[in-house]
Amino acid sequence: MSAAVAPEPSAPFGQWTGGQITPHAHCILQGNPGPMTLDGTNTWVLLSPGGTEAIVIDPGEDEAAHQQRVVDHVTALGARVTRIVLTHGHHDHSEGAPRLARLTSAPVQAVGRGHDDLADGDVLTAAGLEVRVVATPGHTSDSISFALAADHALLTGDTVLGRGTTMVAHPDGELSAYLDSLERIKALTGDGEVASILPGHGPTVPDAAAMVDFYRVHRRERLEQVRAAMADGAVDADAVVASVYADVDRSVWPAAKLSVLAQMRFLER
Repeated sequence: MSAAVAPEPSAPFGQWTGGQITPHAHCILQGNPGPMTLDGTNTWVLLSPGGTEAIVIDPGEDEAAHQQRVVDHVTALGARVTRIVLTHGHHDHSEGAPRLARLTSAPVQAVGRGHDDLADGDVLTAAGLEVRVVATPGHTSDSISFALAADHALLTGDTVLGRGTTMVAHPDGELSAYLDSLERIKALTGDGEVASILPGHGPTVPDAAAMVDFYRVHRRERLEQVRAAMADGAVDADAVVASVYADVDRSVWPAAKLSVLAQMRFLER
């Protein structure tokens, strides 16, 4: 299944186009919109103004034109790609990494992918720019975020989206870990380190604290809805989805089912 998702009503596609978002972050929007990717995958290019080295986060799906646009954008800024890093392994974020690596000779780094594995607290540098790895599992077991201190921003992949909510991708994803990750992001917003969110899909979030609060409340409400559906006789995940997500487009029911399975496992403990 494609990665990112919002099994919730969301704004129409096409309102978000990317571009230079902060002094250090540029978004190259891939042309792969849909119910599972919102406006498309956000490929993030991070570099200092006038810097000669760039970090690319989430090259997107394997599409020659998109990866070439990323290279051309970095080249036009007088820089070169020195690192390619992934927020997680879902194909709409990671599939294009080998192609971009061939185009740039830059290494690909992620969680659980060999000797270049990233770990919580690692600091990635590019010509004076520093990006810190923040472990945020739950959407998937390998999900990480990246704190861009220079802009007080957090790049969240699919952990927090620009619109709607995300799924917990059972069985790899796990609700308890996801709730812990939301608390960790909340703490980062509380101490001022993070003010805005640069997500893997959808527009940027200028008020990170408010969005994380919304996610935390939403998860609690959904969990209670699942609990109530089971108490009312829903015997399996399909029945719970039909009850809890009755007003949501059926195209996202398969994604909703993964989240429901994760919630059912959580409630069984």
